[in-house]
Amino acid sequence: MRTDHPALISGLDHAVLLCPEIDMGVAVYAAVLGREADWRAQADGVATALFRLGNMSLELMAPASSSPAADRLSEIIREEGPGLKSLAFATPDMDAAHRTFTRRGLAPSEITEGSSRNSKSHETRTWRRFRCEDDQTAGLRVFVLENTDPLPAPKETGPENVHALDHLVINTDNPDRALGLFGAKLGLRLALDRSFEAWGARLIFFRTGGLTLEIAYQTGETANTGRSDMLWGLSWQVGDLDAAHARLSRCGLQVSEIRTGRKPGSRVFTLRDGTMNVPTLFISHGGA
Repeated sequence: MRTDHPALISGLDHAVLLCPEIDMGVAVYAAVLGREADWRAQADGVATALFRLGNMSLELMAPASSSPAADRLSEIIREEGPGLKSLAFATPDMDAAHRTFTRRGLAPSEITEGSSRNSKSHETRTWRRFRCEDDQTAGLRVFVLENTDPLPAPKETGPENVHALDHLVINTDNPDRALGLFGAKLGLRLALDRSFEAWGARLIFFRTGGLTLEIAYQTGETANTGRSDMLWGLSWQVGDLDAAHARLSRCGLQVSEIRTGRKPGSRVFTLRDGTMNVPTLFISHGGA
């Protein structure tokens, strides 16, 4: 008899990108994504902007005034630089997720409630969330979140603009630890685990909510359980890769030539600047 249970993680709710100043960050990513921010807010000295996509959101966060929270963000920027800093996974059942992840050793914090008020539309959204203990997540900042008010639906956009996240890359020097975290503990679906001699890499793919978490390990390195994993890069999906390439070039951004992707039928190019320390790939599926 089957004893399957619904997945406690239903997808990636959002990734957080820390930037020095919010208006600058919004202008940069409006150009990169080809769409305007859907939500702007400020609270406790911290400014945020949310870009809604088909399978997740990108949240920009920046210090805006003097406060303990803003001072902490400024400290992180000074020490680490801007870039991807945390992941918030979506759950359909916050209480069940908290109980289960406690049993699985992720040492979640207490569940807290949060809210945000859109500075333009004055709408309010609310959520519940907890944070897993960094020592149990290989140093990654991992949150689990349940939206208690509907988020705005992603806006329709042209094929030259980003409509979804294809995959998010996490670098590790301990692939077995990553398998345990994302597979056994968080319960994400393992889709691939292969070593590629030509690339000198072992790639582990987890699928959730219509996107891939790609765990990358450079073969030949010695596993180091004491070193933190690192959020690294993003691969954005577009419908028309040639049009996206032309659009970004018109924006004055440096792009590579278009080339055949590793996945059969895919084409890609690299965005070389304007991403605030986030290695960035654009991809389309289905050929020219």
